[in-house]
Order: sequence, then structure tokens, then C-alpha cells
Amino acid sequence: LVDGAPALQYARPYLYIRAFAFLPSLISLIGFSAFRGTLDTSTPLKISASSNIINAVLDPILMFTFAMGVPGAALATLGAEIVSAATFFYLMLKRKMIRWSKIFSLPSWSKLKPLLEGGAALQMRNVALNLTFLAVARVTQSLDDTGVAAAAHALAMQTFQVGGVVLLALSVVAQTIVPNELIEKVDAKTGRRHGGKKATKFLVNRLMTWGFVLGVGLGSLQLLLLPMLQKSSPLMEVRQAAVMPSVLACVYQIMNGLVFIGEGVMVGCGNFFQLSLSTVIATIAALISLNTLPQLFGLTGVWMTFGVFNACRLGGVYIHQTKRGPLADV
Repeated sequence: LVDGAPALQYARPYLYIRAFAFLPSLISLIGFSAFRGTLDTSTPLKISASSNIINAVLDPILMFTFAMGVPGAALATLGAEIVSAATFFYLMLKRKMIRWSKIFSLPSWSKLKPLLEGGAALQMRNVALNLTFLAVARVTQSLDDTGVAAAAHALAMQTFQVGGVVLLALSVVAQTIVPNELIEKVDAKTGRRHGGKKATKFLVNRLMTWGFVLGVGLGSLQLLLLPMLQKSSPLMEVRQAAVMPSVLACVYQIMNGLVFIGEGVMVGCGNFFQLSLSTVIATIAALISLNTLPQLFGLTGVWMTFGVFNACRLGGVYIHQTKRGPLADV
């Protein structure tokens, strides 16, 4: 945010409080990945649902009952993150996924090296994603001093999340089942072989088809729900400013279904660097677009940038599945 921006007085205390959630968030992320690695997806779901309920209950209490405003929202989120992290930590100890004796000991280089190699590539992707969304937030906040653009942007994001959450979940599904399918196995009873590259290629094609179908279906559902979603703001100027960005959010779901699943396939195949490179290129294209499109089209231009960003990512998915990935020659 630029100096003197009206949102700055709210952003500073919020970020100061949310900074304390870094370690709990990290523990929750590790716990989520650990359970997903054992194909236990129900436990993380229950923990996430519980922490979100806690967040939803604490938000109005701290923000309005105790009149804490934005810092109250940050404290509510921090409390939910701590509960989530503590639950994950307890269950990982109980199921012997971690041990106290190992937590504070340094791992050997042989064990650390593959994690750093794979993690560095994924971290580069995370930095690129965060840079994109930070730039989007900065440009959105700078569009006006009244807060209308920022509120309309939040409203459009709510529209996106109606279907985006489902499509993002399919990305996690792809990350989980693709590596399992890549391994060729023999049935002990029948002696029949299953799995391998060919079977994985069929699986990926089915996932991509479902991504497209669900993208079309969820985008259409969002369009139908758009009048209802717009009622979440009592301000007419906010609702009017959110119309076109919300429509774009619906249309983009067609592309998002393919992008999210395709990137999940990249993770499942272990092609972390290719995924990161694709994201970095998409980020560069998005940053260039943010310097031009919002000046011409306002908030709609910001959302047009999302289209550029995800179109570049879709290009990376296409190259991976047809040219450079391990399944391209199958």
C-alpha cells in the first residue's frame, strides 16, 4: 500500500497479529500433507472444518461484541490456526508420525537433500503466487480511496470461491492418486498387472475431462447464484463495481478446472521445477498486465489479469502433458 492509503490503518494491526500464525500455519500444513500422504483425507477435513467453525464463531464476538474491529478478525483467525495446529500435532504424535526425540534433532544431509531440492522448486512457485496476489491487492487498493474497488474485489472473490474450492480440491486428488497409479503393481490373487504409465495417462485424461465438466458446471452455477451473492453487500456502488469481475470469475472456472488438476498432476509426477517455471512465467505476464489493464478497465482490468495469469498456467499444463512430462510419450 502507498503511504497515506486509507486501508493502511487497518492492514498494519491485522498483519502484526496474523504474523504470529506463521508457526501454527506451518504445523497445520505439515500435518495436512502427512495425513494426505497416508491417504487419510477425512482427518484433515474434520480439523479444517472445526477450525473454520471456531473462526466463524469468534469473528463476530471479537469484532462486534468486544468492539475490536479488524484486529478482532485477526485474533479470531489466529485462534483458529492455533487450534488446528495443536490438533494436528497431537494426532501426529498419537499415530507416531513424529517423535519428540526427532523434533529437535538435525536431520542428516542425505535425508535433507531431496527435500531441499524438491522444496526449493515448490518454494519458488509459492513466492511467484504470493507475489501475484500481493500485486493484485496493491493495485486494487490503489484504484480508489473510498474502498469501493476493494469491497467489490472481495465480493468477486466470494463468487469465485463457490466453485474454486471444489476445483482446488481436485488438484489435491490428482496429487494423491497420480503417483500411486504410476507404480506398476501385481495383484497377489490374480497375478494381473495394473498401474504404470499407460494406466496413469488414462487416469489423467479422465481427471482433466472431469475438470473441464466441473469447471463448466460450477461456472454456470456461479452465474445463476450471482444475484444472490451480490446481496451480501448493502452498498449499490459496490455491487455495481463487482458485476463484471464476478462474471469473469464465473467464466474463468472453465479454465481453472484444467489448470488446477493439471498442476496437481505435475506435483504427482514430481515435476516440481517445471511447475515452478510455468508459474514464474505466468507471474511475469500477470505483473505486466497489472501495469496496463487496470489503467484501462479499472477493477475489471485486475480480473482480466487473472485470465492472463491462468491462461499462461494452462499453457504450462499443456506443455507438460503433451511435450515435456513423463506421460507425454504414452
